[in-house]
Amino acid sequence: METRRITVISAGLGVPSSSRLLADQLAASAERQLAAAGYAVDIEVVELRDLAVDIANNFVTGYAAPRLADVISGVEASDGVIAVSPVFSASYSGLFKSFIDVLDPKALEGKAVLLGATAGTDRHQMVLDFAMRPLFTYLRTRIAATAVFAGPQDWGNNDDGGSPLSERVDRAAGEFVRLLQDSGSQQKPAMLESLPFEQLLAGISGQR
Repeated sequence: METRRITVISAGLGVPSSSRLLADQLAASAERQLAAAGYAVDIEVVELRDLAVDIANNFVTGYAAPRLADVISGVEASDGVIAVSPVFSASYSGLFKSFIDVLDPKALEGKAVLLGATAGTDRHQMVLDFAMRPLFTYLRTRIAATAVFAGPQDWGNNDDGGSPLSERVDRAAGEFVRLLQDSGSQQKPAMLESLPFEQLLAGISGQR
């Protein structure tokens, strides 16, 4: 049985936080759908608030403390990432961006990504398309087409006037799962063979 490893990143600050609640729902739906497709699932949840000091110190010292280093290694080894941030000043939180900045620029390249955001008003829901999606596009990830925003009306409410939160979560997780199913077929480009200069020169001479 193939295994898909998922890292869930929550940038929520409260205990509990709405960002963590949304992240847990997305992870549970993805796990359920992967299991139905015959995959084993390994999920690691990362609460960035617990790493805030280590992240700040990493900027100053250039050194990742052991706990932060383990999380970074886990992200690099994962097949996919579920990333959820609260909205501050019409964008993702500074803590969320700081964690992304301590990763190697190529750490997320080619990985499946599912995006989520939470805020106190629906006016912030465009942060998904105007802030988070461009960030992860720049990092060359494969982003699920549907991202999920959750506002106050989504918690404990079965009808938000549009699609219930659970339906949006399942749809987004399903798209994420399809990306994860394709992860096994993602082939890294073959390394180019480095030939001695004399052999390269001989090859050029032979073409004349």
